[in-house]
Amino acid sequence: MGEKLLSVPGGAQLRRDTLSRPVRTLRVKMVLLGSSGVGKSSLAMRFGKDEFRSTSPTVGCAYLTQVVHLSDVTLRFEIWDTAGQEKYHSVTPLYYRGAQAALLVYDISKRETFIRAQVWLKELEKQYTPGSTVIWLVGNKGDLEQDRQISVQEGQSLADDRGLFFTETSALTGDQISQLLKAVAHRVYECIGEQQGGLSEWQETPHVDLHCKDTFNPFASCCKVGP
Repeated sequence: MGEKLLSVPGGAQLRRDTLSRPVRTLRVKMVLLGSSGVGKSSLAMRFGKDEFRSTSPTVGCAYLTQVVHLSDVTLRFEIWDTAGQEKYHSVTPLYYRGAQAALLVYDISKRETFIRAQVWLKELEKQYTPGSTVIWLVGNKGDLEQDRQISVQEGQSLADDRGLFFTETSALTGDQISQLLKAVAHRVYECIGEQQGGLSEWQETPHVDLHCKDTFNPFASCCKVGP
């Protein structure tokens, strides 16, 4: 007899052994690079919390996490939002070394940020081994269509020429944000996840309960390790 199939909503069927197999969680380091003011922090906030808020320039680097569930694996994105100001340029490589995904972000209404993104790309290419990092060119602030200085075709052409993926987004409206993260997840897993030593497995840190639960005793520890 064949394997037992389970019916699920929508008419799909899954093998019982697939359902019983534990889903792995793999770590993905993703870095956001680009000029100050292009919306990197707003993109990171959309990725992490699906919120938009006005932010001040990032100092050094900011960090958020988000998980993406694929069919047979979960990817835990560690999102590094780097400062775009020139004075932090020399330390930025410390944050993007070892990244499996890099988003090169520019503002579609400011040509100088598009030019600057190409400078970031050259810097990034010095730090990674081809095939070890999925690089995505992101034209942000799609809500400023009336002020557009870089056409979709120009962005796509640069991506094609340099072997990058390309998407336009709006952190303000949320347009294409979740689609972008899911697409990056698929590409990272396809290109890197199955390689030898490509993605490391994430292990949850054991919980330690530091709250006092018993009557005070000056000769005993009030800290207990949780189950």
